[in-house]
Amino acid sequence: MENNFTGIGRLLVIAGIFLVVLGLLFLLGGKIPGLGRLPGDIVIKRDKFVFYFPLGTSLLLSILLSLLWAIFSRR
Repeated sequence: MENNFTGIGRLLVIAGIFLVVLGLLFLLGGKIPGLGRLPGDIVIKRDKFVFYFPLGTSLLLSILLSLLWAIFSRR
């Protein structure tokens, strides 16, 4: 029975760390220069309407997270 709780505990700790990092990104996201204004980010401004799709920023973050995952998942 103890093995089952060990796996759940580990999952909860990882999820907590992920939420803390995500919260820090939200707090500091506006202070990182260039983030959200990269080439490839789509912004359409019309009367009383703004559409924003951060495609370039999403690709950059995806590449960085994939590299971090590859580095830390090696055993």
